[in-house]
Amino acid sequence: MHHKLKEIGADFLLLLVAVAWGSTFFIVQDAVGQTPVYTFLFWRFFLAALLMTLISYKHLKFLDKQVLKAGGVLGLFMFLGYAFQTFALTYTYSSTVGFITGLSVIVVPFASYLIFRHKASIYSVLGALIAAMGLYYLTLNSEIGFSLGEFYAFVCAMMFALHIVFTDHLSKRHNIFLLVCIQFFTVAFCSALGGWAMEGTIMPAKVDELLINAIVITVLFATIFAFWVQTAMQRFTTAAKTAIIFTMEPVSAGIFGYFFAGELLSIVQLFGAGLILSGMLLAEVGSYIALWLFKRKHSHQ
Repeated sequence: MHHKLKEIGADFLLLLVAVAWGSTFFIVQDAVGQTPVYTFLFWRFFLAALLMTLISYKHLKFLDKQVLKAGGVLGLFMFLGYAFQTFALTYTYSSTVGFITGLSVIVVPFASYLIFRHKASIYSVLGALIAAMGLYYLTLNSEIGFSLGEFYAFVCAMMFALHIVFTDHLSKRHNIFLLVCIQFFTVAFCSALGGWAMEGTIMPAKVDELLINAIVITVLFATIFAFWVQTAMQRFTTAAKTAIIFTMEPVSAGIFGYFFAGELLSIVQLFGAGLILSGMLLAEVGSYIALWLFKRKHSHQ
């Protein structure tokens, strides 16, 4: 029972992570509209890494080659996910990229089993499929073919799926604070290389209130809070359930976009959001409902 309560608490905090990412989506979108992507990523993760180092100073004595390697692997998956997502957006529709990226929810349970032999429950698999259907309706204006943009989006989905799967495995074996800190430095370093290679600089051409607010909000909420909670809480739940919970990111983005940016969701998109919620609830409580039905059936015999 105690383990189940820990799992439910972890899932709730992971839901807050999805809400944090979704709530900052339109803020980041506006900032990236005037600042090159790699420049924004560099400052977001570099400043997050510095703050995380200050937070983690008591844990630095535990730094070793193993945790450096583990954090580097997670950081590389994270950076490649962001990089291929950026490439994809230059070749195809943002809604298409959003849908294909979201398909990582289906990839995670299978990748987790193939790599680490971690089995997902039937309710998590069904919940993932329902959530994927919800993502389709939420991004219904997508025109999916198989061009370079779709390929990049698919690679992006693989990278984010692997990040969730490896976080599930490595968070149980290494110091959480150091793991997160090294991830941030890895993404910042790779973003700096990408910025110099693709944009020629990592210095923003214009520093104004919009950029400063976007950096501060994403550093604190969408980076330090979000990735620390993800890394810490995945120790108490499964990779498959984490992936399903993270499909709430576009739903929360739609809600915050409606209230703060005047964006409207259609009836079909709301139906998609409902499917995502249903998939998440099935993964969360499916086993409890099945157990309750089983006990009820046998109590009447």
